[in-house]
Amino acid sequence: MDKRRVFLAIRNLVDYGLMNGLLQKEDEVYTINQLLEVLQMDEYREPEASKDDMELEEILGILLDYAVEQKLIEDSIVHKDLFDTKLMNVLMPKPSEVIHNFKERYKKSPKEATDYYYKLSKDSDYIRRYRVKKDEKWVVDTAYGPLDITINLSKPEKDPKAIAAAKLMKQSSYPLCLLCAENEGYAGRANHPARQNHRIMPLTLGGEDWCMQYSPYVYYNEHCIIFDRHHVPMAITRETFEKELEFIEQFPHYMVGSNADLPIVGGSILTHNHFQGGNYEFAMAKAKVFGQVVISGFEDCKAGMVEWPMSVIRISSENKDRLLELADHILKSWRAYSDEEAFIFAETNGEPHNTITPIARKRGDEFELDLVLRNNITTKEHPFGVYHPHEELHHIKKENIGLIEVMGLAILPSRLKEELRILGEYMVEGKDITENKTIEKHAAWANELMKKYDSISKDNVKEILQKEVGIVFLKVLEHAGVYKQDAFGREHFMKFMNSL
Repeated sequence: MDKRRVFLAIRNLVDYGLMNGLLQKEDEVYTINQLLEVLQMDEYREPEASKDDMELEEILGILLDYAVEQKLIEDSIVHKDLFDTKLMNVLMPKPSEVIHNFKERYKKSPKEATDYYYKLSKDSDYIRRYRVKKDEKWVVDTAYGPLDITINLSKPEKDPKAIAAAKLMKQSSYPLCLLCAENEGYAGRANHPARQNHRIMPLTLGGEDWCMQYSPYVYYNEHCIIFDRHHVPMAITRETFEKELEFIEQFPHYMVGSNADLPIVGGSILTHNHFQGGNYEFAMAKAKVFGQVVISGFEDCKAGMVEWPMSVIRISSENKDRLLELADHILKSWRAYSDEEAFIFAETNGEPHNTITPIARKRGDEFELDLVLRNNITTKEHPFGVYHPHEELHHIKKENIGLIEVMGLAILPSRLKEELRILGEYMVEGKDITENKTIEKHAAWANELMKKYDSISKDNVKEILQKEVGIVFLKVLEHAGVYKQDAFGREHFMKFMNSL
């Protein structure tokens, strides 16, 4: 590669840092020399002119190509990600500087502080915007309001060589998991992402040390993760509600929620206690309450059942402490609650089944909690969970229904992009779907759609499939609800509410 092209990329990367406030003018020469060290170059010549329209992805791409050519790294997405993170780290301010800047802005307003921090997380390439924008997103109208659908394409697929190399690596327990605070500044390895350009924000919640960071995959606006400073397992307790309410008191423009703490109904990481939040109004937050209930001893708090495919109790009060007491009362009651007729069992053979997915938000002066009732019981008929997407829906979604899905945003696997494209072609051309191994899992569903629609053409097949994926996601949520939205389900939901 012509070194002049590498020098130009270095110049543009430094200019990018200056333009986005990652660097000051006084840092310029120092930063160039640090980049040369990473690239194992011992000379630099200033280009005649920088290319103003060069995007960050293009700049890093040139430097990565040079690193591969010089055999500094292997030509794989995993090793490229490790290396370009190392390059971006050269531009990064120290954690203490970021924390200081955040606190100074927080004095003016919580929103100004998070605006600064979110922008930094994007400008640092910790959030890889050029990958996130590849995610496919659409909205499907339902009886419960519009549901958000996304096919996640921002997580890069690991190539076979990288997977094989990771298996041969010596196993490390540092950091203990992807959420641990020890990830900040970590160089990464083939089986653990680099986090040198990562900065975390310390918080105090419930008198304990917690931290905040943004998700690198930003499934929604300002998608953040709030996590215990210590590696302790997920647990839904009174302290969960206390910390969530404190968080929205500190950041009233954000919502916050927690995955449940049991397998099947919990999230993908149960080993480290954490919440997820952000500046986004989910469909569930817009859903109305259909059954107001007065709970004895908590007449000063509002309570009701939410018009939603899952089983949600919404409680609110201007008094945070009273709301905390009511939430704890509902949690304890649900943990111990059984209704054999509705196939709800608090435990079987000593194994607990009932838990809650809690979400908190501010509405004006009121604190509001949505408590989603969950149960992870399994049967021979439904080994993945009775209140989990049943097998006939697994061709679209078989993963756990975590917090984000509960609130009305489907995070679907990347495989679906290509599968839906091929499926659409087969439906339009009348080909036998069962003969294609990639899409044969969708055959029964596709046959139903062919009967449902009078005309499926090249012009409308994508729209039809997107709409029908949304309908499948609605069924997924209905399967995950412990009480169905029918007369029987509402009767037994009210039975539990009256037991409070």
